Amino acid sequence: MWEKDLNIHDIREIRTRTSVFFGVGAIKKIDDIACDLKSKGIDKVIVMSGKNAYKATGAWDYVEKALKDNNIGYVNYDQVTPNPTTHHVNEAAKMAHDFGAKAVIAIGGGSPTDAGKSVAILMEYPDKNANDIYEFKFTPEKAAPIVSINLTHGTGTETNRFAVVTVPEKDFKPAIAYDCIYPMYAIDDPQLMTKLSPKQTKFVSIDAVNHVIEAATSTVASPYTVTLAREVIADVAKYLPKANANPDDLEARYYLAYAAMMGGVCFDNGLLHYTHALEHPLSAVKHELAHGLGLAMLLPAVVKVIYKDRPNILADILSPIVPGLTGNPEEADKAAKGVQSWLQSVGVSEKLIDEGFKEEDVQRLVDLVYTTPSLGGLIDIGPSGNGREVVEEIYRNSLRPL
Repeated sequence: MWEKDLNIHDIREIRTRTSVFFGVGAIKKIDDIACDLKSKGIDKVIVMSGKNAYKATGAWDYVEKALKDNNIGYVNYDQVTPNPTTHHVNEAAKMAHDFGAKAVIAIGGGSPTDAGKSVAILMEYPDKNANDIYEFKFTPEKAAPIVSINLTHGTGTETNRFAVVTVPEKDFKPAIAYDCIYPMYAIDDPQLMTKLSPKQTKFVSIDAVNHVIEAATSTVASPYTVTLAREVIADVAKYLPKANANPDDLEARYYLAYAAMMGGVCFDNGLLHYTHALEHPLSAVKHELAHGLGLAMLLPAVVKVIYKDRPNILADILSPIVPGLTGNPEEADKAAKGVQSWLQSVGVSEKLIDEGFKEEDVQRLVDLVYTTPSLGGLIDIGPSGNGREVVEEIYRNSLRPL
């Protein structure tokens, strides 16, 4: 109950590689951020957003005023969609170049920030394009400054060096990770997250849970990632039902946002493996598929595969959602079905077959895991090896309930 001793309206600066302004009302810190940008000679920015949320949440009112008060000009690329593509990045990069933007302000969930990180790279490499980035034709060492104003509690991209963009012509959805794309500043304000739909609330929170399960069980996991994972899962288990019941519950949003932020730091250290590597082909093939739903459909099968290799870690970190695990490798099925039951309890029961995937799609999905740039690196650090049989087993076990 230590949470009761903290005031969620106190804005705290949490230092990772990014300075994160965190708490109810943190959006007001955009004034300080804009002032700092101006002091560094940044007088023009590109704002990356979707079409509606940046305004509907009220975030834009604060951002626009701060930019005007500090005489910072802006252009707004407001066409970013879930699962952003290289086309979005290239269009926005051209807009930024034509305007003379010197920094990126991203407002939204993971998609605007990931697209914004990619644009920030191209602002420093005008002879390159998004395909060059996501087909790994060069290694960027610099990017324009990035500010991430986060409107969801899931991705953690506001605090780490990762970005994901789809190459639609090839059904590739690679991930990049470069030190130059850590945001300079981030804002996590729970009051901006209350307008998330019920489905988004569930899916983004499940994304955070997946981040830490993978980061705590990869072959590069550490005590740090396990510790973070335990806290993240406990917070999501406690506060997701409260946010589902009352979307305006600021305390619930506060701790879900904190969980997501920690999740971003967690996989910045322990990286990701099977669940994300196998989800990326799903939403690369079906662009409308929510990333968090894709992860939810895969997670029980992933737990079933990896439990024998990390039984003690999983028994510990899963205890808030699957009580009674002892760390016996023979509990794999119990652990997997327990995760599946928890997902059902928060309103997510879909499996791959419900989203239009069929048995005959499995081999194509497996092939995409091994041909999409970067995903092989995730499979390589999975605790159960990088064999195709592991990947195929997870996909097949995800078609229907366990």
